Order: sequence, then C-alpha cells, then structure tokens
Amino acid sequence: MTAAARLDLSLPGAELTAALVDVASVSGTEGPLADAVEAALRAVSGLEVARNGDTVLARTALGRPRRVLLAGHLDTVPIADNVPSRVDGDRLWGCGSSDMKSGVAVLLRLAALADPTDDLTLVCYDNEEVEATKNGLGRVARTSPDWLAADLAILLEPTSGKVEAGCQGTLRAEITTRGRRAHSARSWLGVNAVHAAAPVLARLAGYAPREVVIDGCAYREGLNAVGIAGGVAGNVLPDECRVTVNFRFAPDRSEVDAAEHVRSVFAGLDVELSIVDSAPGALPGLAAPAARDFVAAVGTEPVAKYGWTDVSRFAALGIPAVNFGPGDPNLAHTREEHVLLPLIAECEQALRAYLTRG
Repeated sequence: MTAAARLDLSLPGAELTAALVDVASVSGTEGPLADAVEAALRAVSGLEVARNGDTVLARTALGRPRRVLLAGHLDTVPIADNVPSRVDGDRLWGCGSSDMKSGVAVLLRLAALADPTDDLTLVCYDNEEVEATKNGLGRVARTSPDWLAADLAILLEPTSGKVEAGCQGTLRAEITTRGRRAHSARSWLGVNAVHAAAPVLARLAGYAPREVVIDGCAYREGLNAVGIAGGVAGNVLPDECRVTVNFRFAPDRSEVDAAEHVRSVFAGLDVELSIVDSAPGALPGLAAPAARDFVAAVGTEPVAKYGWTDVSRFAALGIPAVNFGPGDPNLAHTREEHVLLPLIAECEQALRAYLTRG
C-alpha cells in the first residue's frame, strides 16, 4: 500500500497489519500513516475525530457508564530491509509488525464496534520509540488531557496475547571516579581512575535484586552497569572513569525512592553519583472494576510487565492501565521482527468479548 492509499478497516486483522507495515513510519516520519489512519477513522460513523500533531484521536459519545481507551503508537524503529511486509505460513514479517502495528490493527478493527458496552476512545500516537519529550501521548496529556479520561486504558504493546500489568520504573545514573594523570611508564606518580571504579563494579556484581508481589504480579528489580568510559591515550593513566548504571525498579517505589536506593548501594565509596534520567513505574491497577472485567474476559492470569511502557503516563493520571497485544516483545526492534497471525485474531476476539460483554 502506498502512503496515499486508504486504509480499509473492514479488512481482517492480518491484512490490515500488513497494510500498516507497508506504510513506513520511522519515528518522526509518521505523517503519511497518520493521514491514512485519520481518513479511515473519519469514515466511521459515530466517532469524534481529532488530530494532535501526528497523533490521531477518536471517541464515541454513547452515554455509557464507563469509558475504555485503546492506545497504540504508529512509529517504528529504523527499517532494516524489512518493509514491505511478507507472509510466510502463519507469520507476517516486517518492521513494526510486532511492535506494534499488529496492535494498532486490532485497535482500528474495533473502531466501528457495534453497540459496545462501554464508550471507547482510540489513540494512535507518534514518537514512542524516541526521547520522551517527543512522545505524542505525552503531548496529548499536556495539551488535551480530556481526551485521555477513561476508566481503563489498554495499551496494545506486544505481550504475546497476555495481560501484562503495570510496568517497571527506570532510572539511569552516572558514577564517576577521579584520579591523576601520569605517564604509564611512571604509573606510581598518578592515580588510575579506571582502577578506582573496581569497588563500584564489585557492588554491582554483589547486588541482590528485590522481588515484590503486587496484585499477584511479581516484579523483579535489576541494577546493572550498562556502560563504562575512561581513558586518555595508550600511554596515559586516566584521571576520570564513568560507569553508567541502569536501575529497573518495581512500581511500588517512587522515582525519589529509587534514586535514594541507588545512592545507598554506593554509599561510602569515593565517587560522584548523579541521576541523569528517570521515569516512574505504574502499579498494576487490577483492583479497578474495569480492569477486573478485562482480565476475566481474556481468561489468563496477568503477569508483571518487565520494562517501561506508556501505561506509566496513564497511571500518573490516575487511570488503571494494562498492556495487551498480539506482538512478541522479544522480537521488537529486530531485523527478524514478525507476528503470529492467529494471535492477531485472538487478541481482537478477546477485546470484542470484553467491549461487548459477549
């Protein structure tokens, strides 16, 4: 399908996924796909449709007692010779097929749902795969928060058809050690900052991660070095070394608590520690009536989400949110990205059953 072609929302989910994959939409270039999604949604009767940058929003106004929001991002990571899509047996291959155009296809297939039990809001947003300041969902939260009001948000992230509740928070810290430069032939005249980082690595190697169960979901934390930098030249003792550390924390910790915990791990060491980035996690929210009904409709036990997703944005707004989609998270961002075609149909069927209580 070309960028100017129209999306046919009556196509089966697998074919609609292929049509979405065939419109390249690397982060920052979602315009043509957003245009096609907007046109398709404006053709559905009974929907109010709006555009916010390259985010497309639609909602019903049926006067139902509660509202369910379905969200999916339109962008992908850079293409790796995997567009256009191709089908091989029960697999559809292509950039974004798993993360998360198959989920967007399911979302769009439900746009014309007949007589839903709940009012629906659909959000197809841009720039999820890049820095948070560009995220379309965040932009809507800042500029048009009424569009995100809901009793439950379902983010169609790849979960292989499982309900993944909440998400971990993430924090990045830089730990710097200092030394004194010297010629490596006269090393006793200097202090090696890379060697001084050894106690930092020892603390990390000996770290025992916490596991906490929330709403029946087990969240395992992790504190790991993800980068190390130091060195001046092949014959110079380095006077600075920087270890970059990532902390994935359970959603019962706040960002402040997470930062304090990281500082406590390295307490007593002669280092400089700075927090350079963080984002809060999201509690499962499974006690909310709408979430309980959704878990029952899917019929599987929810599990913890390992990783950060935009459910955190909904949690910050006080909206229960879960991850549920047909893609496989382990295939996201890979050259071999694909989605199992039966899972697309199964996820759509589960959502239809929930949204119609049928």
